[in-house]
Amino acid sequence: MVSTRVGVIGVGHLGYHHARNYAALEGTELVGVVDPDDTKGGKAAHDFGVPHFRELDALLEQGIDAASVVVPTSLHHDTALRLLEAGVDVLVEKPIAQDVDKATDMVQAAEAAGRILQVGHIERFNGAVRALFDAVEKPRFIECHRLSPYPSRGDDVSVVLDLMIHDLEIVRAMDRSEPVAVDGVGVAVFSKYEDIANARIRFASGCVANVTCSRISMDRMRKIRVFSPEMYASTDYSAEEVLVYRKRPGELAPGQNPMDLILVEALPVQHEEPLRTELASFVRCVQERTRPLVDGEDALKALELAQRIIDCIRENP
Repeated sequence: MVSTRVGVIGVGHLGYHHARNYAALEGTELVGVVDPDDTKGGKAAHDFGVPHFRELDALLEQGIDAASVVVPTSLHHDTALRLLEAGVDVLVEKPIAQDVDKATDMVQAAEAAGRILQVGHIERFNGAVRALFDAVEKPRFIECHRLSPYPSRGDDVSVVLDLMIHDLEIVRAMDRSEPVAVDGVGVAVFSKYEDIANARIRFASGCVANVTCSRISMDRMRKIRVFSPEMYASTDYSAEEVLVYRKRPGELAPGQNPMDLILVEALPVQHEEPLRTELASFVRCVQERTRPLVDGEDALKALELAQRIIDCIRENP
């Protein structure tokens, strides 16, 4: 099988790991990395035995089939469009773009060029989340908590775009109906934008999602709880575990503790590095010309919902 030739644009903290995984991925040839920072680019080039380029055009001259775009969000649009116009399939990190107009432009450009546009919503490749999706049908209430200490990066946007958008994409994928009501509240503490936020979303199906995120927490937490008519599931992203609670068959006997009828089951979870799984999936889509798990349209819908939440927060300070 001919290897898929890939490049990585932006090899900071996350981009370095894109390059690391591509370099080790079967059926993939890492052709080179692009970064204007000679120190970052040089390290990745040295560690993975590939050239370092300061400009994107120099990488394109090498001939690539696909690329990861791991640059600041403000550069996603222009970088992705340049690649798509050159006939390259693109995986761009989340959020897809800094605003809905630019994201729409990217989706349309990919469609016009007949190229794949995948967006790096990495939580969809977390083993626990994959197990959760297999187990849950018809969610009626979804509760998400994503809390972390103040970051060294990512505070140039609202925490809604930085952290909450992970869960918004997951919630939208669980309930495919349209959001009909959105309410939100948020507070800026250390940055110019919201550092903590909560949103309540009602979907046309009747499902309600309550989503909380914070980048000023003393502790880390990444959990999602889902209630459906037949079960309740609690998922810990970090521990990669899913516990499912179901009612046992039969009626409650007089004087019996109702909790005796609750069956708790730990779902089997496949433990793999989510980024490696995500990149392997992207390469398969490139090779087989299939739709990504999270494509540009999925990411655009998550961004539209995030923007509605931000607008709601700022309209009611």
